[in-house]
Amino acid sequence: MKKVKVAIIGASGYTGVELIRILLNHSHVKISSLIANNSAGQKISQLYPHLIHFNLPEIQKIEEVDFSQIDLVFGCLPHTTSQQTFKELLSSSKNSHLKIIDLSADFRLENPNDYKLWYEHEHNAIELLTKATYGLTEIYRDKIKKSSLIACPGCYPTSALLPLIPLLRNNLIDPNSIIIDSKSGTSGAGRNLKLSNLFCEINESVKAYSIANHRHIGEIEQELSKAGEQKINIEFTPHLLPINRGIISTIYTKINEKYKVSDLQNCLSKTYDDEFFVEVIAGEPNIKSVVGTNLCLISVKQGRQSNYAIIVSAIDNLCKGASGQAVQNMNLIFGFDENEGLKIAPIFP
Repeated sequence: MKKVKVAIIGASGYTGVELIRILLNHSHVKISSLIANNSAGQKISQLYPHLIHFNLPEIQKIEEVDFSQIDLVFGCLPHTTSQQTFKELLSSSKNSHLKIIDLSADFRLENPNDYKLWYEHEHNAIELLTKATYGLTEIYRDKIKKSSLIACPGCYPTSALLPLIPLLRNNLIDPNSIIIDSKSGTSGAGRNLKLSNLFCEINESVKAYSIANHRHIGEIEQELSKAGEQKINIEFTPHLLPINRGIISTIYTKINEKYKVSDLQNCLSKTYDDEFFVEVIAGEPNIKSVVGTNLCLISVKQGRQSNYAIIVSAIDNLCKGASGQAVQNMNLIFGFDENEGLKIAPIFP
């Protein structure tokens, strides 16, 4: 079988190098181009010595790459920059064949006014925005298969939407009662130097941040509103953990009348019964069980109040919350086994 030729734009960041890790295990992919303008001319192993024994292309600037020879592009650029990059890339007729999987937020929000609200930036590629498919694999599988532009969900939204969407679609929970408390490892903030992410600032501490105004709120509310067929507003508070990677989300919600917590459990079990990467478990999910994998572990428990449920989900923010889900979507687009390259055991302990 002919291998899919892949380019990674923004290959020097955490999501870029996570893509490399996964794609090196993929039987049907060739990593043809690694792009990072500030690191052009270097080997990726100079930035990440753990890749020293792999035969990977030298890092290039984007203008040095012949995209007519590329089948698929993974975008790992910062928010607000992907839209312009892909707009320029697709302006050439020789690149019209390209499949694009973007890991930034630039194509996740369907309404450009929402994008401006949450990212404080005008959307400069609205013509592409209308073509994008939200890449939550287990929910939008059929649409993803037919799309040429995939907007991979954010890490926090992935952890919250996978348990909540089926419950809203089946009218099991009160859409006006949702409270999401999420905690993430520091890799979610990227590899750029930030004072607040220095070791001494985060070690032996946990902090809440962006209370009531985190950018992912818009994305979560958009998808929940579609699932519930009404405008849904949530309370969402993210926290930073002194660990490298992983997200755990604890979700509080009222159970609708005539239903019990067992109905919520049965709904999620039935929804994800045939899914390889989503498991509804009896115990309590923990980050250590998903690190390095594309898994999402979910549990549903009875709250102290009879009409409340407490849902916990755990994912790896860099894998199921970013690069792993991106590869899962690539597998769908090209008709590969959806698990290809992603059957990875967690790193434990």
